[in-house]
Amino acid sequence: MRVARALVNKGGSEFAKPGKLVEVRFVKGQSLSLTASRLLALMILTAGGDAWQETTHKMRKADIRRGHKGNERITDMLEELHRTLFSEDDLSWRGKKATKRFPLIQMSREETDDEDGPEAGWIEWEFTQDARRLIQESESYAVLNRQAVLGFRSSYALRLYEMGALRIHRRQSTWKGDMTALRAALGIGPDVYKDFAQLRRKVLEVAKAEIDQLAHFRVEWREIRQGRTVAELEFRFIAKDAPAQIATVDELERHSAGRQARRDDTVEMVTIGPVPLESPIERGIVRSVAAALPASLRAAADAHASAKPALGPFPSGSLRFGSEEEFRTIALSYGGGWDVDMIATAYRESMGDRLSKLTGQKLRASWRGFCESWVARRGRP
Repeated sequence: MRVARALVNKGGSEFAKPGKLVEVRFVKGQSLSLTASRLLALMILTAGGDAWQETTHKMRKADIRRGHKGNERITDMLEELHRTLFSEDDLSWRGKKATKRFPLIQMSREETDDEDGPEAGWIEWEFTQDARRLIQESESYAVLNRQAVLGFRSSYALRLYEMGALRIHRRQSTWKGDMTALRAALGIGPDVYKDFAQLRRKVLEVAKAEIDQLAHFRVEWREIRQGRTVAELEFRFIAKDAPAQIATVDELERHSAGRQARRDDTVEMVTIGPVPLESPIERGIVRSVAAALPASLRAAADAHASAKPALGPFPSGSLRFGSEEEFRTIALSYGGGWDVDMIATAYRESMGDRLSKLTGQKLRASWRGFCESWVARRGRP
């Protein structure tokens, strides 16, 4: 919860989801749709460091709709969250092994009076006692990207992304389980995709394609067989290197239209050259419009053009001094205990001339990704 509060105060697109909420299983035969899973993620993001407290949380409907004009989808998502049960291993009153089933949302309240306009509507909710307990007891957390969460088109991809984000910084960034455990973790119904070849094609390959494109890591899996039957699966989550991190940031900043075509590399590139102004009248119009621009606007435009980016360029010297605090902090957080200047030297060699062109969020994501991949390749010192 301290991490969640720090991320909220920092701003940006990252938020923390408690590990026990990531690991909680769906009751057999139940799962959340993609839209309901997104709403739950937004609820956790909004609650931030107060998610474990017995209090009411609030969120604007406009933050949920994402361009949809109607509110009927919000009603359906809330009701789905109330209906869906989760499970965890527990002990009975006699000390025997037992399965505990519970919902995550205890109460929700949705404004239906639109006299202030649809943009002004709010929802309120409270987490159940069991959900708050899981949040409070969590000793690990997954750092998720809001744009990535909202960008997934498969609910299975979103669940696997959360599982990977929880494990990517561990010494062993893997998840292993039999088919029953996999179905419970991803919310795959017992009567859906009974044939593993179909499950591989419809679930695993689709999830991998989306995660490899939108997440800050890649996912691979290994099929463990007993005879001809797949008995277990082992997923491995691999931090992306610096160029791949840059490509991910670029993709998240693009519109979702055409995302699958870009993923499948079927986009046709169209080059548009400059349009010459042949007519003296056209050239005269352009000059007169530019001359008529108010001085205040010209000054603001000049100031914006010359403004220094929030982060960058990457320093050429040591990261141990105060002016390089953010770069040093990232290396200390994601570099696994290796010497920060050693990682920085390798990063400069890896990026070469491309490094001078990186600033802002792209540089931050690239540097963080390199630190993560450094630890993934070499382990901890």
